[in-house]
Amino acid sequence: MATVPRAAPRPAVAAAARPPLLRAAPPLLLAGRAAAARRLRARGPSSLAAARRNLAPPARAVLGGIARRERPAAPQKPVQEVTDLNDILSERGACGVGFVANLRNVPSFNIVRDALMALGCMEHRGGCGADNDSGDGSGLMSGIPWDLFDDWANKQGLAPFDRRNTGVGMVFLPKDEKSMAEAKAVTEKVFKDEGLEVLGWRAVPFNVSVVGRNAKETMPNIEQVFVKVTKEDNADDIERELYISRKLIERAAKSESWSDELYFCSLSSRTIVYKGMLRSEVLGQFYLDLQNELYKSPFAIYHRRYSTNTNPRWSLAQPMRLLGHNGEINTIQGNLNWMRSREATLQSPVWRGREPEIRPFGDPKASDSANLDSTAELLLRSGRSPAEALMILVPEAYKNHPTLSIKYPEAVDFYDYYKGQMEAWDGPALLLFSDGKTVGATLDRNGLRPARYWRTSDDFVYVASEVGVIPMDESKVVMKGRLGPGMMITADLETGQVLENTEVKKNVASAYPYGTWLQERTRYIKPVNFLSSTIMDNETVLRHQQAFGYSSEDVQLVIESMASQGKEPTFCMGDDIPLAVLSQKPHLLYDYFKQRFAQVTNPAIDPLREGLVMSLEVNIGKRGNILEVGPENADQVALSSPVLNEGELESLLKDPTLKPKVLSTYFDIRKGLDGSLDKTIKALCEEADAAVRSGSQLLVLSDRSEEPVRTNSTCHPILLAVGAIHQHLIQNGLRMSASIVADTAQCFSTHHFACLIGYGASLLVPTYVSADVGRAKLSSPNINKRHPEAVKSGLLKILSKMGISLLSSYCGAQIFEIYGLGQEVVDLAFCGSVSKIGGLTLDELGRETLSFWVKAFSEDTAKRLENFGFIQSRPGGEYHANNPEMSKLLHKAIREKRDNAYMSTNNTLQVVLSMLVILQVLRDLLELKSDRAPIPIGKVEPATSIVERFCTGGMSLGAISRETHEAIAIAMNRIGGKSNSGEGGEVGPLYEHICSVISKISSGNMYTELLMDFIWQDPIRWNPLTDVVDGYSPTLPHLKGLQNGDTATSAIKQVASGRFGVTPTFLVNAEQIEIKIAQGAKPGEGGQLPGKKVSAYIARLRNSKPGVPLISPPPHHDIYSIEDLAQLIYDLHQINPKAKVSVKLVAEAGIGTVASGVSKGNADIIQISGHDGGTGASPISSIKHAGGPWELGLTETNQTLIQNGLRERVVLRVDGGFRSGQDVLIAAAMGADEYGFGSREELRARFPGVPGDLVNYFLFVAEEVRAALAQLGFEKLDDIIGRTDLLKPKHVSLVKTQHINLGYLLENAGLPKLSSSQIRSQDVHTNGPVLDETILADPEIADAIENEKEVSKTFQIYNVDRAVCGRVAGVIAKKYGDRGFAGQLNITFTGSAGQSFGCFLTPGMNVLLVGEANDYVGKGMAGGELVVVPVENTGFVPEDATIVGNTCLVGRNVAAGMTGGLAYILDEDDTLTPKVNKEIVKMQRVNAPAGQMQLKSLIEAYVEKTGSEKGATILREWEAYLPLFWQLVPPSEEDSPEACAEFERVLAKQATTQLSAK
Repeated sequence: MATVPRAAPRPAVAAAARPPLLRAAPPLLLAGRAAAARRLRARGPSSLAAARRNLAPPARAVLGGIARRERPAAPQKPVQEVTDLNDILSERGACGVGFVANLRNVPSFNIVRDALMALGCMEHRGGCGADNDSGDGSGLMSGIPWDLFDDWANKQGLAPFDRRNTGVGMVFLPKDEKSMAEAKAVTEKVFKDEGLEVLGWRAVPFNVSVVGRNAKETMPNIEQVFVKVTKEDNADDIERELYISRKLIERAAKSESWSDELYFCSLSSRTIVYKGMLRSEVLGQFYLDLQNELYKSPFAIYHRRYSTNTNPRWSLAQPMRLLGHNGEINTIQGNLNWMRSREATLQSPVWRGREPEIRPFGDPKASDSANLDSTAELLLRSGRSPAEALMILVPEAYKNHPTLSIKYPEAVDFYDYYKGQMEAWDGPALLLFSDGKTVGATLDRNGLRPARYWRTSDDFVYVASEVGVIPMDESKVVMKGRLGPGMMITADLETGQVLENTEVKKNVASAYPYGTWLQERTRYIKPVNFLSSTIMDNETVLRHQQAFGYSSEDVQLVIESMASQGKEPTFCMGDDIPLAVLSQKPHLLYDYFKQRFAQVTNPAIDPLREGLVMSLEVNIGKRGNILEVGPENADQVALSSPVLNEGELESLLKDPTLKPKVLSTYFDIRKGLDGSLDKTIKALCEEADAAVRSGSQLLVLSDRSEEPVRTNSTCHPILLAVGAIHQHLIQNGLRMSASIVADTAQCFSTHHFACLIGYGASLLVPTYVSADVGRAKLSSPNINKRHPEAVKSGLLKILSKMGISLLSSYCGAQIFEIYGLGQEVVDLAFCGSVSKIGGLTLDELGRETLSFWVKAFSEDTAKRLENFGFIQSRPGGEYHANNPEMSKLLHKAIREKRDNAYMSTNNTLQVVLSMLVILQVLRDLLELKSDRAPIPIGKVEPATSIVERFCTGGMSLGAISRETHEAIAIAMNRIGGKSNSGEGGEVGPLYEHICSVISKISSGNMYTELLMDFIWQDPIRWNPLTDVVDGYSPTLPHLKGLQNGDTATSAIKQVASGRFGVTPTFLVNAEQIEIKIAQGAKPGEGGQLPGKKVSAYIARLRNSKPGVPLISPPPHHDIYSIEDLAQLIYDLHQINPKAKVSVKLVAEAGIGTVASGVSKGNADIIQISGHDGGTGASPISSIKHAGGPWELGLTETNQTLIQNGLRERVVLRVDGGFRSGQDVLIAAAMGADEYGFGSREELRARFPGVPGDLVNYFLFVAEEVRAALAQLGFEKLDDIIGRTDLLKPKHVSLVKTQHINLGYLLENAGLPKLSSSQIRSQDVHTNGPVLDETILADPEIADAIENEKEVSKTFQIYNVDRAVCGRVAGVIAKKYGDRGFAGQLNITFTGSAGQSFGCFLTPGMNVLLVGEANDYVGKGMAGGELVVVPVENTGFVPEDATIVGNTCLVGRNVAAGMTGGLAYILDEDDTLTPKVNKEIVKMQRVNAPAGQMQLKSLIEAYVEKTGSEKGATILREWEAYLPLFWQLVPPSEEDSPEACAEFERVLAKQATTQLSAK
């Protein structure tokens, strides 16, 4: 392949000058530089080093200075179908995107070439299928290359195209020739019927040899169709006619067998899309047009897809017809349902009455990106600009915005107007767009996708996910920046204008008087004092509570706790009671629903520290026609939250415009219950239907009764009523005409509120909560305010788990899974939700509901609420797996150390459970059966082999004691299993001992700090014991039962979101590294260790200070998409290439799709955790109502990986409630290779205290496995792994389980090509050739590391060089620990660094980058020095430009979660104050002399290292600039000399106090 010769080395420069940046990497056509770099490295380090030396400028020593040490980042009226979650879950993804545009609108082949080159340099942001060759998708959108097509037409004897009136369709056609001919005939007929002239079909030339095997199997025929639109003259009308034609073609083809194979990538007179299931490097090689210099365009949008579903689908490659989307829409199910709902109301004069012909507007079988594109395209063709369409669909977080109301208040009115018309398409998104006239980009409200942009003096503008993807003369760059949250940039190709965020928003928002309309039409409900309903005596209240399913736990642990504390109650341990459908106790309908949560493909967010972007606001009333703009659309009621009291409801009932209709949810049961629930719910739906058709805009579903409640009637479950009416109105095209209110006693916990909102309710009035609050013996006057506040904060947390910011987007989005309801229930009220195991019929649900009612109004009604024991174990209550009786029996068996004692205990348990017919988990409905004859147990693999597959759960040092942590590690190391460090790091016992002494000395003492540094990386835990006598060791004197050869380190080192204790040395001493994405007991949530638990030992272990709270946020800050998780996996493989990397997920529907992406991200192990895992503290609603059974999660993961050819890549590990060999066997049959035992509570129950006891327990479990294998006739565990055919349903006669369908668990997708043992013994996945290998191969660097010398070197770097210096840091840490290296590596890089540049640096590594870097600069730094400076002679002002990517510095929401350290911020325009999150820190000027000295010294060091002109100016004018600095101070630093202006006085006072105390 031809390449441009590399530049010759530049002449030497003086030491004081910065070397020029040689970013002009060879402009490799088509394949891009990524492939070239890989090929070069494949030849070996020496050839790569030689090539780099030819490019690199002379070595330059890094200037000396202060070492910078950083802690780790502490249609008419059809029946409208409802969207099915299963369709949505099969398509997820993330990507790399960008565009190139010429502002003079001059078409050029160079633009296409540059776009392809940039695309090739982002191959690492995409994914490949199981064949490692079929890309998940790549594509390019451009203007139509008329010169190319005219040349083709000329060769065909056709006249040149009329470029104004000709449309070009890029069409994927069926593979089969006959079907293709039929598809073309249908297409031509529609065009003819529409009055369009088909000018011809062109077979698109391509090179099939570059297509991957899997993609080739589904590759369509690809042709272009040229049509002339003669009946329209206006360019927008021409586009609209082509849009209608495409919609009609799709409709005409729908009934054909090949309908799914006909797809228009584009049909336009302005733009064209070339795309496919291709790697980015080969897109240009595949489409020969893209190599033709006649292909000219003034712009090009490019896209590389990383799909977490590897099934090849050419149509889902991007760009779409308007958008290129990097991200995921979390609210897609609700968005699609609402779009279906509004189809009947969408009208615009531009369509000339043809609206019914262009429906539907969404497709649940397509990706979220495709549906967002479809909706945006509808708005565009209806007359909106691309910028306006995306402001409507993806609004920024405009509430509480520090500058928006000042800079462009019109935008606030615009967003407020559309808030009531269109629910936000919420989720992480970088969107690039073009209609052929404008090209632009926008970020979602959270800004979690990288988006860099730059403009050159020759009128080119670029946007990309990464910098360094196109060779650039930096002297021509006049503007460089990055998009922040909610920001937009557009380039008008017709005028040449580049509009940044403010100008774009002003232009759009100023088009109409939105503010005036809102003032005139929108009503607001003012808070109303609490009105209690008719006072009822205690007995009446008790009867009603019993009838509505209240328990004493609900009142005491939930309602009263929320009312007194103003927040949701927390609980520890996990959920160890049976699923509602397996329970013999009656449950409320809500208990059959589990909240969905974000993991991997999209981030959870932090409701506490990211509250600025979240909102519970809700608008009620009729939603107008989104295609028309007018004051009538503002005619709604706006409320600040969905929770109302009775007084506020009364205000709404008086609103004449809303015409509220109250619908009673009571129904008569005198004629029997069978069939009545179905009949009466449908009657209620018809009543709602009639009310809406009569003009009611507010339906109030109420179980309030003015008359005494009698036993001849009962209430529908309010969730069933809300869901059924919501679905009915959707299916009948009425949903946009009215809002739903639930006025109910059946709602008191945050989960209840979330369910009702998620299935369609806009407002909730919890009636009997007030009675409970009033009756509670609580003295605070704010009680009636606190419960609603607790609900609101709980709702924010539930929304944030899924990464959703707005309640309006959550409403009707059905972000739940169902466990235990049959299809008829789902179809009636929860259509589209996933219910994989079936369950209760409507009649059975009715009987369960009635059971509460009967108990409440029978003769022997209890005098107090029943305690069902759902939360806390109690005699006579619900069965808990972790119960004291079984723990005692198990302890006895383990201490007796006899197999038969354990087996006897286990058999006793099984007999008891069988006699009581207790079903705990789904696997209790299954048993293993084989047609083989039993074999002698002696032929079965030994227990010592089986236990090597066992692991323990992640339990941090601090959550459990050091003794327990070390003893568990020793036990697992003895048996060859693996213990898990948990979050928080590991250090040796010598260090802990010194900590206890040092804590009594001044922490600021220089000598104590040096001592702590010296013994910090005490390797005792990592070395085998050699001094054990009689079970005791002087090395670990606090432990007993030791043996020589024991090691106390955890084989699995956990990396969680807080990164506490994650240092280079910690990582390089791991056998495996686990990335904790989610935790079974609280998926989608973070955690917090209270300051009182942070001792000197824990603080030093986690690189913090004693007494400072340690916040571990939801896991999103560097794993907020699938490609970012892949990058973290890459980083960990970089620093420790010998450690396998595992990713911990929690079971939920769609986990197989997620696991596919994780596998393609190069993970070695995937762990599936069940919902019943333990935790130190979590909201009760999270423990009880989030996450799914591991049986379903494991089954889906195993099946999906096998179907996609990925199963051989990864080890599957599972955990959650494992207690016996039977659990191991069933998990094995479902596909698991390894098995995790025990939360903290579970292991404590089984572990009396010495390593040998835990060893005995695991050996007993292994022997149970052996005995079962022998009975089944198998010799080894390998033989049954994945053998779901061995699983058979048990016969269990319980009412609730009669209609459970276990078919999903019993499906068999086949077996992997390798045995489980072969998969487990595979080598660690590799990063391939990397730049660090070149660095380490340099003899001088190798010598400097080995002998602790100083060396200076320079290397060229490109964006494909990722995690550079991570491998070097790992080598140093392995040899010297985190602080022991006395040498100095001064390494200069020139160019554009890839992601994670300078990760895991250790002291002695001084790194200078001359150029720019992408995301995660300095990730996990543990010392060292990292300097990034721009190249000399740039065309932009350095301090106004962006030269590093995301997750390095922050903008809005500054200091969120900041619990340590000090921050100094220069605030020249006085705009910082509203940007600071003051939850923890306080803002103050730099008044303390020590603080002023610290600030000045930091700036001096900065100027010395970077040559910053701005920094030099500050130093020269110090007295003028000092008052402009703010100092942000967390509580832990308030008394430090740098923050306390009166430090000496405070110190003297403390000394006096201490002296007087003596």
